[in-house]
Amino acid sequence: MTVVADTYTGHVEPQTAARRTVPGATIVKMSVGPMDNNTYVVTCSHSGESLLVDAANDAELLVDLVREQAPKLTLIVTSHQHFDHWQALEALAEATGVPTAAHELDAEPLPVTPQRYLADGDTITVGDLVFDVIHLRGHTPGSVALALRPAGDRTATHLFTGDCLFPGGVGKTWEPGAFEQLLGDVNNKLFDRYGDDTVVYPGHGNDTTLGAERPHLAEWQQRGW
Repeated sequence: MTVVADTYTGHVEPQTAARRTVPGATIVKMSVGPMDNNTYVVTCSHSGESLLVDAANDAELLVDLVREQAPKLTLIVTSHQHFDHWQALEALAEATGVPTAAHELDAEPLPVTPQRYLADGDTITVGDLVFDVIHLRGHTPGSVALALRPAGDRTATHLFTGDCLFPGGVGKTWEPGAFEQLLGDVNNKLFDRYGDDTVVYPGHGNDTTLGAERPHLAEWQQRGW
């Protein structure tokens, strides 16, 4: 599995991966499957321990990616219950023996029972890296985002949002009131909490920042999606 380093732009072509290096950590982003799902591997530079977000598809490629880039993988997190975000989960968990985690409200459809249930306000520690768990309702009942806290020279938050926040808007909703619930949680728990330099790593497509999206919040509210 070839990982392109030092030219990270936030965009990856299907079935390719790119590595971003930030103080104290590396972030590998890979696009898998027919829906351009993003899988992320975040590694502590000091300990070599890693966390993977969304074993979405292309199991063989993800197993190779983990073996080459994350030999000390400690946890596989599923951001939410939708099928396109966990099609490689069972195979990856079997191949690595690594425990899995998800919010309890989204756990039932998953092909493996999570060894850890995540809840709003929890923290995940991977070597020297600390991630805050943020429960965002509306896209699904148990969607979670992970916020890698700043530390030392790493001054920006790195936010893994699943399908709850993208460049140009929040994730899709279906039930009456779900859009208002999701936009409210995204406002209160993300935009009100984190600065404009916060990097957003979504479940599909390109990265963005909260600063790039913040001016459009009123527009999203008005259009209703």
